[in-house]
This record gives sequence, structure tokens and C-alpha cells, in this order.
Amino acid sequence: MVKFLKRRQGLLDAVVFSGGEPTLQAALPDAIREVRALGFRIGLHTAAPYPHQIKALLPLLDWVGLDIKAPFDQYEAITGVPGSGEKAREGLTLLLESGVDYEVRTTVHARLHSAADLLRLADELQAGGVKSYAVQEFRAQGCRNAELCAPTPPLLNPQLSSAISQRFKSFTLRQA
Repeated sequence: MVKFLKRRQGLLDAVVFSGGEPTLQAALPDAIREVRALGFRIGLHTAAPYPHQIKALLPLLDWVGLDIKAPFDQYEAITGVPGSGEKAREGLTLLLESGVDYEVRTTVHARLHSAADLLRLADELQAGGVKSYAVQEFRAQGCRNAELCAPTPPLLNPQLSSAISQRFKSFTLRQA
């Protein structure tokens, strides 16, 4: 990776660490430092399941794309991991307190979310201080769960999107 990036110095501005959950990788802080030493800005895509890792990484980052999966009290139903909602909330709080540029985003699926869920989540995020939020529709490409891949009626509509967008300084809707 470093050889490739050295050839791209002056052509690329930043490197975003992503894929799966990058904070699982013990070598991530060293990799970030090595890439930063080449002059690149650093981004991270994460769901913040390990708040202690997020806290350690934030001073090394220029931007974070934070996936928030559901209202915090419904997290376990989405992730299957006990306590995952509190960990995500802690990671969000650490990010917002850090001053690092960010985008909070939620991927929505009609089998996993309702309009009421999304409005409640938007309220929770707004109350927590989130200013930049994106809602993105689920895409079945690469999905191996037949139930999730089956067609569903669209959840997002102009009224719901408008109601969510009014809560944030910056709002993006990413349609499938």
C-alpha cells in the first residue's frame, strides 16, 4: 500500500480507511501514521463498535464517516450484539466532542426500519448535536441474506426525507 501511495503523492489528497470494521485491526493506528507521514489527509469509515479505539484514533483523523444503524435502543435487533447501541452512542459522543469533521449516516431498509424509527433516530441525533447527516437506501448488491434482498416497498418518500432534513444543517439523501 505504501509503495502505491508514494506513487500517488501530489495526485491524491486523502486516504480513507474502511472495509468491514477497520477499528478491529491492531495495526490501524500505525498505518494511519505512516500514510499521514506521506502527506495525505486521513478519513475513517466506522460503526464505532469499539469506542476506546475511536477515542485513540480521533487525534489522527481529518474526517469520519460514522454509521449509525438505528435508534440506540433498537441497535441489538439490527446488529445482534448486546450493548451495541450504547457503544455506538459513546462513539458518536466522542466524535462530536473531538471537533473532527464527520458525516453520520444510516442505511435504511424497510424490513429493519420504519418511518417512525427514522424520525426518532433523527431526533436522537439532533439532540446529541449532529449537524451533518445522510440517509442512504439499502442496495441488495452483494447481499447474501435472501430475506433482505427480497423486494420491499420504498421506505423513503419526499415527506419523510423533508421531515428528517429539517433537523440538520447538512442533510444528504442517497437513493439506491
